[in-house]
Amino acid sequence: MSDVKVRVRDNGPLLVSGPITVEDADGNSFDLGGKENTALCRCGASGKRPFCDGAHNRCGFESAERASS
Repeated sequence: MSDVKVRVRDNGPLLVSGPITVEDADGNSFDLGGKENTALCRCGASGKRPFCDGAHNRCGFESAERASS
């Protein structure tokens, strides 16, 4: 079994660690280049959606979710 971890970064992307596949609405896979770490955009301003390009730093995106127990 593979271990996949998703971390929510304050004011930033979702960081996904581990072997994953990211597919579009048609089921086509994005090329992840064999990377074990992927940053997914949450702000919607990235020019590389669904991936983060750091646009959250320029667009004023703010979000700091915390898990509740």
